[in-house]
Amino acid sequence: MNLISKMIHPDLTSTEGNVFKRQAARGIVLRDESILLLFTERYNDFSFPGGGVDPDEDIVAALARELNEETGARDVRVKHHYGYIEELRPYWKPEFDLMHMTSHFFVCDIAPELEAAKMEHYEIDNGMKPVWVKLHDALRHNREVMKRQDKSMGQSIQRETFMLDRVATEFLAVGA
Repeated sequence: MNLISKMIHPDLTSTEGNVFKRQAARGIVLRDESILLLFTERYNDFSFPGGGVDPDEDIVAALARELNEETGARDVRVKHHYGYIEELRPYWKPEFDLMHMTSHFFVCDIAPELEAAKMEHYEIDNGMKPVWVKLHDALRHNREVMKRQDKSMGQSIQRETFMLDRVATEFLAVGA
């Protein structure tokens, strides 16, 4: 497995304390210069589809489940594990001081057509929608949100923008 990066969120004041650990599986799904992402209105950002791995759940099964729930993707075929990011960031539950998130990224193929997504209530409330978008457009959008430091900016935008840049550079052979 390939460690891509270790990140510490800029709002984190300490790396000490009670740590909540979370594993996540995220999909890199490309079609020409477009990528399947989630746009979240609340945070005004693009992110990779995927999410938490349940206890005792196989990580590839979790990826297929999350892609289906969030985007309606079916027939998920993992081509390879691209790598993972270790991330420390603030956590909202009072019994923890911070979160240690390990996000595994997988390059995938999916069936040509998306079914209806099966979002959770908080995803719907946040205005999350699956979209096919030009990779460079999504990257430019996230960079602009970070540059403005929008008050609505979510905690994951640094990780997501870092990965969008890496995917653009590596898979499209032209950085944005």
